[in-house]
Formats: sequence, C-alpha cells, structure tokens
Amino acid sequence: MTIPDDRLRQIADRFAELEARMASGQLEGDEFVAASRDYAELEPVAQTAAQVQSMRAEIAELEEMLADPEMKAMAEEELASLRAQLPEAERTLSIAMLPRDSADARPAMLEIRAGTGGDEAALFAGDLYRMYEKYAGEQGWKVEPVSMSASEVGGFKEIVANVRGTGVFAKLKFESGVHRVQRVPVTESGGRIHTSAATVAVLPEPDAVDVHIEPGDLKIDTYRASGAGGQHVNTTDSAIRITHEPTGLVVTCQDGRSQHKNKEKAMQVLRARLYEQQRDAAQGAEAEARKAMVGSGDRSERIRTYNFPQGRVTDHRIGLTLHKLPEIIAGPGLGELVDALIAEDEAKRLAALAE
Repeated sequence: MTIPDDRLRQIADRFAELEARMASGQLEGDEFVAASRDYAELEPVAQTAAQVQSMRAEIAELEEMLADPEMKAMAEEELASLRAQLPEAERTLSIAMLPRDSADARPAMLEIRAGTGGDEAALFAGDLYRMYEKYAGEQGWKVEPVSMSASEVGGFKEIVANVRGTGVFAKLKFESGVHRVQRVPVTESGGRIHTSAATVAVLPEPDAVDVHIEPGDLKIDTYRASGAGGQHVNTTDSAIRITHEPTGLVVTCQDGRSQHKNKEKAMQVLRARLYEQQRDAAQGAEAEARKAMVGSGDRSERIRTYNFPQGRVTDHRIGLTLHKLPEIIAGPGLGELVDALIAEDEAKRLAALAE
C-alpha cells in the first residue's frame, strides 16, 4: 500500500508541531498527559515516514544520475537495492498508520473458567493460568490474582487476575474464547484421551473516569467463603457478591480474608466488565467489522486446541499448527502464536483499507 507524499508531509508536520508543544513548557495537567500520549503514539509513525521519504528522495536522485555515463553503473546498483527495500518500508509504515484500538496500551483483566470436562477442565484452567503468568513474566508484566476458586484436585474452577505492563491488552486480546485440550487425564486408568475445555476472557482495564457506577445501582451481599480444604474456609462472612442491577452483571470475590479487600477487587472486575460492554456498544459497526478479523473475542468461540498426545497446538482462526506444545504451555512459546495473530490481524486490516 503506497502512502502519498503529501500524507508523509502531514505526518512530519504534525510530529514537529507536537515536539514544539512538548518543548514549550506551557502544557500542564491533562493537556500535558494528552500531548504526551499523542507524541508517544505518533513517534514511531513519524520515524518510519521519514525513512520512506528519505528513500524516495534518494531513488529520485539516483534516477537522475542514470543519465551520466560515469555514474550510471553505481546508480543502477544502489537503485536496485533501494527499490527492493522500499516496499517493506512502505508496508511497515502502513501497519504503523493503522487505526489503533484505544484500549491496546491498557492493563487487562484475565478471566479463566473451567468448562466442560469436570476435574480435568479445572486442571487445564490452571495450566492456562500458569502459561499466561510465565509469558507475562517474559514481557516484564506483573500478574496479580484478583479472585480464584480452586478445584479440589488442583487447578481452578475460576481465576481472575490483573495483568499490568506495557501493551498488555494489545498482545493478549486475541486470547479470548474457548481453549480445548485433548490428553489422557492423570485420573484415567485406561489411557483414554479426554477432551476438556476452559474459557478465557481478556478485558481492558478502565481508568477510574471511564466508568461511572452509581452506588444505588449496586446490590452487595456478604457470605461465608468456601474453599478446597477445611483449613482454607473462612469462618467469617468475608466473601462479596456485587450485582449491578441495571445490567444484571454479577461479580463475586472470596479470595482475601478481608471483606474490604474483596469488595475492592470485585469492584475492579465489575468496572472492567462494564467498560467492555460500553466499548462494544460504542463501536457498533466497527465491532461487527472486528469480528471479520482474527477473532470476535466471543467467549463461546472455540479458538485453539492443545493436543498433548501429538504435541501440537492449533489456532483455528488462522489455521496455524505448531508442534511445540511443551514450549507453548510453559509460556515462552506462546509469543510465536501471539505474534502470528497480531500479524494476521494487521494483514486483514490492511487488505480492508485497500479495497
């Protein structure tokens, strides 16, 4: 996709204007925050645009040099090299200019729930959580459990965690959906392969100003927490259930022994779910278009299969199979899948712009 020269000049002018504003020392408070965010978003675009401009200008000069017999051989060699490099630079610029999801830079709320498969599904939910935890560690992100319901055999019936760091939602947003596992459970004496599933949801975490919740819209219940073992069961009513009556959303938290902490964490989850509802409603047609890309984020959509006997992981949305299950489930190998999903999404959005 070729970007017109006048568009490159507009990018350069806009970046120069932002640089001047940032250097003026006249911006304060919200103005400074907004300008800093715009600058950070535009800087990589402006740098790539400047590179493309420079390459085009150099190609034009070399083409003029072809008329000089003494310079022709050298010019032809350099021209061939630059002409080969330019399409990739233009493609990189096109990707950098694609409209960004406003939530891409945000932290995320990661929710994993055991699905069909009983105890084996809970064990698989635990495997997925540890996979994301290790992948997050490699990215320099911090993972903090918000609430969890442990299974008696290990793993989780449900776990919700906050993931903080740079570009969390941008990298994890394609993980939402149904993850399926095929393996021989440890409890299976006959060696038969079972199929189980767990549901993953990745929600961008809102800022406090993004979601306003009226206290009168909340119904808050306290109850006694239950655990996987007798010594883990609270003897006080510290567990919290919050119902947001206008939407019917229900959030529970029983992880901490403090009722106040559980309420704080439950509100954190509620804000994230309300924010996601608002995003879906606001995007409208854009949300429909997004479904045609890599994935809709629909929690009922089967997105990936982890086949242990064959040591393979298949992402059904992009038809990618990697025979690297141990590396992926251990965390480090997940990056290859994440990068492939992002690249496919970018390619489809570029194609949609070119139509």
